[in-house]
Amino acid sequence: MAVTGRAALVAAIGSLPVGLLDPGWTGILAVNGTVALACACDFALAAPVRRLVLSRSGDTTTRLGEPADVTLTLTNPTRRQLRARVRDGWPPSSWAPGTETEGSRHSVTVPPGERRRLTTRLRPTRRGDRHADRVTIRSYGPLGLFSRQGSHRIPWSVRVLPAFASRKHLPSKLARLRELDGRTSMLTRGEGTEFDSLREYVPGDDTRSIDWRATARQTAVAVRTWRPERDRHILIVLDSGRTSAGRVGDVPRLDAAMDAALLLAALAARAGDRVDLLAYDRRVRALVQNRSAAEVLPSLVTAMATLEPELVETDARGLTATVLRAAPRRSLVVLLTTLDAAPVEEGLLPVLPQLTQRHTVLVAAVSDPFIDGMAKARGDVEAVYEAAAAAQAQNERRRTAEQLRRHGVTVVDAMPEDLAPALADAYLALKAAGRL
Repeated sequence: MAVTGRAALVAAIGSLPVGLLDPGWTGILAVNGTVALACACDFALAAPVRRLVLSRSGDTTTRLGEPADVTLTLTNPTRRQLRARVRDGWPPSSWAPGTETEGSRHSVTVPPGERRRLTTRLRPTRRGDRHADRVTIRSYGPLGLFSRQGSHRIPWSVRVLPAFASRKHLPSKLARLRELDGRTSMLTRGEGTEFDSLREYVPGDDTRSIDWRATARQTAVAVRTWRPERDRHILIVLDSGRTSAGRVGDVPRLDAAMDAALLLAALAARAGDRVDLLAYDRRVRALVQNRSAAEVLPSLVTAMATLEPELVETDARGLTATVLRAAPRRSLVVLLTTLDAAPVEEGLLPVLPQLTQRHTVLVAAVSDPFIDGMAKARGDVEAVYEAAAAAQAQNERRRTAEQLRRHGVTVVDAMPEDLAPALADAYLALKAAGRL
């Protein structure tokens, strides 16, 4: 129960004439007694909160940055009309900063025996599961002087999936894939190393692609056409250790890596390759295996939704052993991690030969645009020192990438918004070169 501001206002207004005309305890008690009696009647006429019946329905999943509507159905089984303010409690990250009060509170009037639906629109700012908290209801009497208050727990959860902002690049990458696959009109044959079909020779074709046996069986010269290899295994490995928790630009490193992994998975599935996912730091945090082309992207999105960085150093030896178990045959291993010198030199480089001996390895990392901005800074002494520090960091990053390349690793280092298309381009280049 709670006294409203209206009751305090009535008591203050009633006390003014008493204080001016006949100050004393009698007048004060008369005014306050009347207000107290009115509050008691108002409380008695307010609909009881505990007897209300509540249920939920609505969205259970949404993408990061998109809205989710959760409907709260409030039924009034009592004989009194319900005049209420309702607060539908959710975690703070369920709304954009500064919009929680507006988004979670509702005013409602429910006649006896009827029901009303209240829709709460969530706009989550973080991935993962958002669980509903208590629904707090403040029921007012007809005079608005006093209220009953109580809470109900109505379980509901909304899973916030990765945004997958890089899907806008998918059409252009698929067009490039069709060119590699020889399915579009081209002046040259499709690249690749897997035999596709025979066609008639035209001037400009590579004479090494002439099939002499097929030519002998027909009147025209026949040439072989090729396509990129299909049904290859791709293992995407997300480093979920402490380095993935750092924010680069407007997003954590892990979220940028997820976005790139989703674009690569969508592209590879369209290319006919098999895609698996492994997230690891000191143990397996997520594992998706043996999914069909239609299932792989939803499975990856669901597995990534609740994945959070762990503030521990990644165990490179354990990661390597897990990768070798998950990919027993030759595969393309795409490791989304950092290019910081210490983790790579002390952790990854000593065990890298075990991976490169059996698999084709591609390392992708997010570079920090803030450091690039520092490297261009000039104007005063402080800016010059910042530029020197940024240049040193960039040189260390390039040296680390060069060490990886000397071990036969393909390295992709790009800004958060450029990482996904750059990784897709690297995959297509490996496919065109027949290295998968």
